[in-house]
Amino acid sequence: MSDLLEVLLVGGQDPAQAAGWVEHPPRMGFFTDTSLCIGCKACEVACKEWNHVPEDGLNWTGFSQDNSAGLGADTWRHVSFIEQRAPLSGHTPNFQRESEGFRWLMASDVCKHCTHAACLDVCPTGAIFRTEFGTVVVQEDVCNGCGYCVPACPYGVLDKREEDGRIFKCTLCYDRLQDGQEPACAKACPTDSIQFGVLDELRERADERLARLNAAGVREARLYGRDPEDGVGGDGAFFLLLDEPEVYGLPPDPVVTTRDLPTMWRSVAIASALLLGAGLVSGLGGGR
Repeated sequence: MSDLLEVLLVGGQDPAQAAGWVEHPPRMGFFTDTSLCIGCKACEVACKEWNHVPEDGLNWTGFSQDNSAGLGADTWRHVSFIEQRAPLSGHTPNFQRESEGFRWLMASDVCKHCTHAACLDVCPTGAIFRTEFGTVVVQEDVCNGCGYCVPACPYGVLDKREEDGRIFKCTLCYDRLQDGQEPACAKACPTDSIQFGVLDELRERADERLARLNAAGVREARLYGRDPEDGVGGDGAFFLLLDEPEVYGLPPDPVVTTRDLPTMWRSVAIASALLLGAGLVSGLGGGR
């Protein structure tokens, strides 16, 4: 049974329980506070080193000072540099400001480890699975490279490694979690922009941080992916942003792309039953 159907049928249980983990630790995740990001890219380097992710080119991309254009099979953490020429509110963090009328927004993006993971729903081989920590992992030794998961992701995270043919993405350092360690990117972050922990605790921490920023006059601050009632059931990796999601290349209202599968399958089952019934009636009538 797909991850989405399990969650729907068991009444909104946590993802690990819905996936069959009877006894499991609390759901773990990331809270990335972009107001603290200094764009050092230490998270990108740490991710590559620990997970043996291939170097993806140190070329001029044309996107500000960024040397990598976005998330992909060879970039599991991507720090974007967003240049803005606009009047400032006067409350932008100092390290994200260069001069009046100009600012850099910096944000470390990653797989969202969705509560309702469409990539998991469409995988025909079982290569994508839900871990006991509630995260979503691609097993590279099982993946056949069919690519169904690539268009299924509402965030455009999943990508095929062309020279390999298989799909790769962030695992939230599943091997480190199993040993009680935090993911490499969070450990390497010098400003605690990337915060790792129990998801429910991170949500509370994010709410408090947002309230403090809003009280300080940073009214453009907002949380993204934090709400369990959104179109994907909330994300296992969510963000505090200083502008609209679109500015960061994020969809404003992401929706799980397989949300209509249960209805479609029920319709197919009903249609098949009707066709079978019509065939039986026709066969009985023809035998008279």
